Amino acid sequence: MSIELQVTFDAHDPAALSLFWRDALDYVHPPPPGVELAPGDDPLAAWDAFLERMQVPLERRNDSSALVDPDGAGPRIFFQRVPEGKTAKNRVHLDLRAAAGVPPEGRMDALEAVCERHVAAGATRLRRHEPAPPLSLGFIVMQDPEGNEYCLD
Repeated sequence: MSIELQVTFDAHDPAALSLFWRDALDYVHPPPPGVELAPGDDPLAAWDAFLERMQVPLERRNDSSALVDPDGAGPRIFFQRVPEGKTAKNRVHLDLRAAAGVPPEGRMDALEAVCERHVAAGATRLRRHEPAPPLSLGFIVMQDPEGNEYCLD
């Protein structure tokens, strides 16, 4: 049996960073423990109400956030507030397989379209690596709104 994987981001603003990654990955915020959401219910509003019921102080309500794959295939993503800033290049990063299955002649155009959406949502484009067959099909290096590197691949 394999071990379940969770990817954790250190963040200054877990809520804001989770919104960026929710849209980038097409993930969702899970409901609070013991809460069942009706179709169309806002999970973030449910969390606000849950934290209020639990009497969590306002200053602690953005200590963490989480995302899940609605299809159950991908890992859970967790965001935790930390006081220190990012100081070095990530040794591990995410590769978003944004052009999986796209034929080689349209691959970089597909990645550029995703890159434009991410930049509009607050990401930073760092550099484009052109295809170099047979070993590389090309990719774009990005940073999320808090400076974490990832690639559109």
